This record gives sequence, C-alpha cells and structure tokens, in this order.
Amino acid sequence: MERITLNDIAKVNDPMYVATIFSLGNGHLGVQDVNPIGDQHPLGTLVNGFYETNPIHYGEVAKGYAKQHQTIVNLPSLRKIDVKTTDGYPFNHSKLIQDELDLKSGMLSEKYLLSNNERHLSIYMNVNSVIDQQNTGYYGIRYQFEPGNYYGKIVAEKEIKTSLDSHDDNYEKANQIDPRKARSIKTVDITPIVANPKIKAWTIRTQHSRLGLMVKVYSEYNDFKRVLDLSDSKQPKLSYDFYIGKIHNSTLPKSVDEINNEMFEQIAQHSQDYWDHVWQQSEIKIDSNDKLDLALHYNLFQINQGAGRDGLTNVPSKGLSGPGYEGHYFWDTEMYLLPYFIYTNPKIAKQLLIYRYNVLKPAIQRARTMGIKHGALFAWRTINGQETSAYYPTGTAEYHIDGDVAYAVSEYFNVTHDLDFLKRYGYRIILETARFWANFGAFSEVNGKHRFQFFTVTGPDEYTILVDNNYYTNRLAKYNMQLAYDMGNLIAKKDPAFLNQMGTDQDELNQLNDIAHNVYLPYSKSKRINAQDDSFLKKPYWPKSAPKDHRPLMMYYHPLTIGRFQVAKQADTMLAEFLFPHDISNEQLKREYDYYEKVTTHDSSLSRSIFGILAARLNDMKKAYSYFTDTVTMDLTNLQGNTADGLHLANLGGTWMSIVQGFAGMQMKNDKLEYNPKLPKEWKQYSFRQVFRGRVIEVHVTHQGTQLKLISGQPLSAYVNGKLVDLR
Repeated sequence: MERITLNDIAKVNDPMYVATIFSLGNGHLGVQDVNPIGDQHPLGTLVNGFYETNPIHYGEVAKGYAKQHQTIVNLPSLRKIDVKTTDGYPFNHSKLIQDELDLKSGMLSEKYLLSNNERHLSIYMNVNSVIDQQNTGYYGIRYQFEPGNYYGKIVAEKEIKTSLDSHDDNYEKANQIDPRKARSIKTVDITPIVANPKIKAWTIRTQHSRLGLMVKVYSEYNDFKRVLDLSDSKQPKLSYDFYIGKIHNSTLPKSVDEINNEMFEQIAQHSQDYWDHVWQQSEIKIDSNDKLDLALHYNLFQINQGAGRDGLTNVPSKGLSGPGYEGHYFWDTEMYLLPYFIYTNPKIAKQLLIYRYNVLKPAIQRARTMGIKHGALFAWRTINGQETSAYYPTGTAEYHIDGDVAYAVSEYFNVTHDLDFLKRYGYRIILETARFWANFGAFSEVNGKHRFQFFTVTGPDEYTILVDNNYYTNRLAKYNMQLAYDMGNLIAKKDPAFLNQMGTDQDELNQLNDIAHNVYLPYSKSKRINAQDDSFLKKPYWPKSAPKDHRPLMMYYHPLTIGRFQVAKQADTMLAEFLFPHDISNEQLKREYDYYEKVTTHDSSLSRSIFGILAARLNDMKKAYSYFTDTVTMDLTNLQGNTADGLHLANLGGTWMSIVQGFAGMQMKNDKLEYNPKLPKEWKQYSFRQVFRGRVIEVHVTHQGTQLKLISGQPLSAYVNGKLVDLR
C-alpha cells in the first residue's frame, strides 16, 4: 500500500485529473498537484470553509428560495516556479515524468522534464511537497534541478500569483451547464502586507461574504530567487514554506515571521506522525490483489485529507481535492463518511457532528422559512449553514437530511458511549430535527388507518422528485422521533433536570413517541416489497430504446421527463434497508434487491457501494465483488468521467463500508460488535483495524475462519457468526 504512481491512474495526459488524484490536504487546506511551470493552470489551492457569496438569479422567484450562492474560492496555486537561463531563455515547457504519492508519509514526489524549444535546451526538476497534519495552515514545497542537455547556469524564482483568472474559457463555459462544477469567483481582494527578502505575506478578502485569509511564504534565499550552476553535481534544494490561516474579527496575527529554515522538516515530521496514527487505527489489507489493496488505501488516505477537524467545517463533497460542487457539504458526510471516522477516529467524527450543532441556528430559521413553527431543517447543500441549493426539488425537498444527521448522532453515541457529547450537542440536534418531523408531517387516512405521512418530498433518488411518502424519508423520520424519546429518557434517568434544560418535557417526548409509532411506511402487497413512495411502482419503466450512452440521465433529459418513469438515480429504499438491517427478512430483502437493482442507473457515485454491501448480506458474492471493484477504483479509473473536478469522497467512504459492513458484516447487537464475515473467492484473506470505545481491534478473515485480536485497550466480547467471543 506504499505509493500511488502514474502507473496506477487512468488519464496521465489530463493535467487536472492528475492534479486531483495527487492532491494534498489536511481538512483545512488543500493543494492540487498542478504543473509548477507555466500559466495554463494557475489555480489549485482550497481552504475549507473559505467561500464567497453571490446572489442567485431566478427567472421567477418564490417565497423561501435560496438567495445566495456559496462557492469555495479556488485560490492561486502555491506550486508555481519560474525557471530560465541566466541570459533569459525560459524553460517554459514541461513534461511530467514521475508522480509518486507516499500513503504512509503524505509526501508527494515528482519529476519534470523542462525544456526551451527555441534553443533546444532541457533540464530536470524534482519536486517534493508535503502538508502539515498538525498545524494545518502549513505547506512546504522543495525544488531541485539536474542537467539534461544543458549544464549551464539557471535562475529559479518562486512565483507568487495574485490573480484568480483560470485562463481556461472551456472550464468557464462548462461551469454554466454542469451543476457539478464550481462557479469561478472574481470578487476577491488580494493585498500585500509584508515584503522583505525572505518573507512575503498578503491578505485575501472576499467582497461579499467578508471572509479573510492571510497567506505568507518563507524562502531561505533572498528575493525568492537563486542562481544555480547545473555543472555542480551537488545542487541545493530550494525550499518554500507557506502558512495559510483564516483571519477572524478583521485582525491580523501580530507576527508573520515565525516560519524558519527547518520548517519543511517539521511539516514532514508532523505528516509522518499523523499517518502513523491513522494506519495504526484503521489499517486495512487485501491479500491476493495488490491493485485493489492500493486503491483502498488511497481512498482512506483521501478521506482523512478532506475532513474538517475543527467543529466549524465539514467535509466538502469533493474533499479538498477540487472545487467541484462548489465546496458544499451534503448528507454525504453523515451517511458515507462518518461510519469510517466513528470506527477509526471518533475525535474527527465528533467534530463533524459538532459542525451540525454549530449551524443549528440557520437550520431553525430555515424551518421557519418553510412554514414549520417548531424544529430545525438543515440545509441540503451549504458551507455556512444556510441553504444554497437553487433547485428546490433536489435541494430543500430532500428533508431526509434531518434524519440523516440524527441517525449519525445516534451511531456515534452507540459506538462511543460519549454521554457528554450527547448532552452538550447531540441531543439538541435530535430534538430539533424530531420537532421538525412532528410539525412537517400530518395524520391522514391510508388503507382505512390513521397514519402519519409526509407529502411532497424527495428521497435519495433525485430522479424521482416531490413525491408523497418516500420510504427512506419516512423511515428516517420515524427513527428520528423515536430517538428523541429514547435518548431523552435515557439522559433524564441520570439527570432529572435535563429535559427542562432542553426546553422540553415528558409530554412532548410521549407525543413524539406516539407519532413515531404511527408513521406510514409504503408497502406493495402485490410485489411484497417496501415501495419507494406512493407512486414510483405505478410508473412505466425507462424506455429500452433510449440511448445507452446518455448517462447520467440528468445531463440529457429534462427532470420532468425522467420523473415520469420508474428509474432511480441511486440506492433509495435499499439505503434504508442497509441502515436498518433488522427491519425485514432476507427473503424480502432479496425481492427488493432484485426489483430495485433493475431500475437503478447508479448515475450517482453514492449508489454502488450500498448495492454491493446488500449483495454481500444476501451472500451474492459475485455481485458484491463486482460492485466493490467498481467502487474502490472509481476515481483511479475515472469511472464517472468527472474526477478532474474532484474526488468522489462519499464513494471513497463507501469502499470502507463495503469491506467492514459488507464483506465482514459488521453491525451492533446487544450493545456489542457483531461480525458475519464473508470472503470473496478471489482473495486469500483480508483484515482491518477499527476503534471501539477506547480499544483498537483487528479483524482477520480467511477461508479457514475469522480471528479477532485486541491490539490495545481493555478486554471486551463480540459476536462472530452468532457466537460470543472474548478478546483479551
């Protein structure tokens, strides 16, 4: 699992695809691996939560529409350098020869052939870069040069770009027609504040969102310029160390000169220490398939690089590998990324959930805007907590975001038993979202019974919009309200004053409990499956005559055209069955799987992992393995065709889920871990580590059986294939 190289990726000649795959990040700062030479790709630095706002312009506007775009600012690249001969001939053409990302240390190593075509001169440039995983504002880059056919002197000068022009008209046009791409931002002021022979610093301020950054760079050589003699076999390494930090309350740090000559080594050591810790707690190995093993490690590496760790930021859907989807946070975090962190690094999981607590105020206001007098509605896509989705049918209408967040809170608590978190943060989230459901839905008669229903909603399947009683939505709402009752009473038994402090009482909890027990869950008696919603199963199938290459459908057909048919973008009802494995029998699960798989396009990267996990649960290992191989290599093979805009982080999380919750069958049973492992016939064995209530556990699955090993922590017991096993 050592390194990702150019031999491991799909499109070595696509510079932005390469820039994405080999990107570095630490949850705060992301640096794309753009070519250091030339102006073709001048941007490529992202700061989590640093965004600009612009008005959303509608042809027709209505009450409650989102008002402002929020777009992560794609800042100038930190990697650029200008190289020329001492008599002024630039080495302005470059070819990437080697690109190597060390997954154990976080160090990126590259080699370029630089040339001047006019004089037919060539030299080599080696680049090493690394991002600090402890002091997350720091990034270091080093350049070293070797002769090609030119052995004379060169001048290497570090370029500091201050323009946000992408120099790419095709990219600008694509942004206007593809909602997955990011808007270009021009309304940013960049102002120099320090310039001396070794340090340069400047501020970056957005004009509308009024956010600020300070950027500074240190050079060990005066004027950021050095003359090098390539005839000397011992060339020095040119180091440049950056700091990028947010400015709070319009103030600047008192000092901008704390970067020093040893900073690159310090950054590298902090990176090494972090990755040592990550792999100690979440190492995962696949025997017999080095390609899949490497891809899996790469995915977990990038998940860690993309997740905010400060309680004020979350996980952009593309991480910090690219500006796709404008740097927005979605439900992806709670459903596809938090499972990994809950079971490997609960400290990060906690901070991601605290972010949701910190944006409760705009969520409460959003509920009021939507006519709901009590409770909170989290934004479907956001950075600052306010809704920024301009298309409400697949934005605000996806009310299930509330249930997703509440479910994640419960999963975190069930695994960690972090009662302090639940009392300070988690229960408030659960209560406010439960209140929303109780006020959003309504009792109405169905099949002669009085049932609580939810109308005009959109589930995870974004091809089927504005429906009544989406099964997934209703099931999460039911669970959400039940959580408010169960966890409220759990805490109140230990702290009788708690409910009063939360502004609730037993009467309200009883009401939520009563509603939860009466939530309607649509079911087809004729097909003997849970129905995706009240109308989905009545629609005709997608025409077989439709062109097979017109995918994703949303790029070729009007939403209303798609919505007339029984076609799903991604796992919907099947996702609910994954989240609640004890709801139905395997016989019913098999019927549902066979039915919904046929009508699902997997146009969303969030889909395949769920179908793969459920196939493993059904012991259909051929399908499970096929889905897994697509999932685990999705970005390295560019399966979706848009990795250049950023990695598909939710899918990366789905690969961990596929191993641990799919093949290994991990669940919670009687407050203990339970495993029902299966091993693909293509593998000899696999193993993984996880964290559980202060312990590190290793699970090892072979064709001979399953072994659990306690790596650290107090003894515990767990279920393996239904039998209780003691770990000491």
